[in-house]
Amino acid sequence: MQSTSAALSIRTTPGRLDIEQPPAELNIQQPQAKITIERTPSKLTIDQFEARADMDLKSVRSRIEEYSQQGYEDWLAGLARVAQDGDELMMIENGGDAIASQAKRNSENPMYEFNIGWIPSAGSVKISYDPGSVKVNVELQKVVNHSRPQKPNIQYTPAKVDVSLNDMQTCKLILQT
Repeated sequence: MQSTSAALSIRTTPGRLDIEQPPAELNIQQPQAKITIERTPSKLTIDQFEARADMDLKSVRSRIEEYSQQGYEDWLAGLARVAQDGDELMMIENGGDAIASQAKRNSENPMYEFNIGWIPSAGSVKISYDPGSVKVNVELQKVVNHSRPQKPNIQYTPAKVDVSLNDMQTCKLILQT
């Protein structure tokens, strides 16, 4: 018996895996938040009326009121003085020197008081402050998400192996008797 080796042919085709992932379809919306603001304004009040009056920086209206009041008081004082002088002259028979005392009184200069006029008195400026308020209300809105994922595209080709006998004639079995 005589044998020869067979010549085999092996052919392989490699397998292939292709994966493609398409992007997701995104549809996301964020509505704006609802904001309401309630505000009470602050208020600062500075009253300098008294300080300006102390410095003799009065308004026309204040001056008119002051001068009218002063005129009225001076008129009353003059009326009282004239009435007193008349009463003194009426009672001249009781003795005394009514004419001389009236002449002396009317000839003397009055005594005036003077103070530093450009410095306002302490506490003459009145300040008041109301800070006000701010109230903020925020109502958040939810995200609207209508996104859709995409499935991946997968293609798979399996590997192949072909085994075949290359030369059939070389594989003969010879039998000799």
